[in-house]
Amino acid sequence: MNRVLILVNITGLIIGISYGLHGPILPIFSKNIIGATYSELGLIGLANFIPYMFIPLFVGILLDKFNNGYLLAFGASINAASIYLLSIVQSVPEIMIFRIMTGIAHAFFWPPCESIISNHSTGQNRIRNISWFTMFFVIGFMTGPLIGTTFLENFEITYRILFQITAFILATAIISSIIISKKSITNHHERFSVSSIKEMKRFPEIIVLLIFCTSSFGIVLSIYPAFLNDRGMSDTDVLYLYFAFGISRVVSLAFAGKLSRETSKTLTAAVVSISLGLALSAVSESIWTFGVAMLFMGFGFSIFFPLTLEIILSRTKKGVSGKIIGAYETIFGIGWAIGPTFGGPITQTFGDKIPYTVFALFGIGVVIIALANRKKLEPKRVQDV
Repeated sequence: MNRVLILVNITGLIIGISYGLHGPILPIFSKNIIGATYSELGLIGLANFIPYMFIPLFVGILLDKFNNGYLLAFGASINAASIYLLSIVQSVPEIMIFRIMTGIAHAFFWPPCESIISNHSTGQNRIRNISWFTMFFVIGFMTGPLIGTTFLENFEITYRILFQITAFILATAIISSIIISKKSITNHHERFSVSSIKEMKRFPEIIVLLIFCTSSFGIVLSIYPAFLNDRGMSDTDVLYLYFAFGISRVVSLAFAGKLSRETSKTLTAAVVSISLGLALSAVSESIWTFGVAMLFMGFGFSIFFPLTLEIILSRTKKGVSGKIIGAYETIFGIGWAIGPTFGGPITQTFGDKIPYTVFALFGIGVVIIALANRKKLEPKRVQDV
């Protein structure tokens, strides 16, 4: 693994730690300290994910025009500022404003990392390198809750101070991003155009899978911690559950290379796993059953990402890879926005178990679609011209 890939992995680890440190706590902070309802939690999640519906398209174009390392450093800077500002919020609208900043920042983090990895990989090892990067991010996301638990239990740190600590940790990613920029590959010859984004229309089956997986993931990121808290889980219980979630994600990513040999079967298994986790969440009463549900969802939410991205990149000319990555990440943003948009109001109106039941049922339909389109869910090499 060359130096650039190592630095990208380190950057992913740092940002993963910061996300794991504050992400599961934010919904609990919003509900218990600020007084947000479940509908408002949905709006906070929507505010976070709405920028990711549009900004990646813009970033995708920039990836083929400018130094990816500088774009990554810019995203890390905005991200650190947005999380620090959470320590001074007093209302739901203020949280929403700063989560919009976080969504914009994330669009300048993930697509540039994907582009850097793709530019420094061959077709044979691209899945492995993207999986390793995702795994480092997830390892950070997994250890972040443990660090948060240590602060909350042993040092009597408040939520607001925890956000400040998180911001300082994330800011260190700016350093690695700047170092990456020194060796970043940039395709300055590409014209400033959005026409290649239309290529995503060639992957309707992938889009369906992404929408289901990311919308379910959006609920788990924005509403699920508060749901766990209302089901009797303490702050530290929630953090331990997200640690188990991270373990499942790391293990699945570690085997992504082997699982990619049967891509369509693995993607179908991922959807089944997510649906089982959601269904189990609706009936769970103890930390142990919730833990099992998180393990199921952890596998599904992790493995679908590198495999679906490889299907798309393997069928795309390298000259427009940056733009197609931006379009791919935009689908993520749409799914992430759908999750809390529907999950919050459904919870508020019909009860806290209903969103997980509804999305589990949707998963059955997605499994049928995946089984019917097995051949289209396999990567295919094309000549780069």
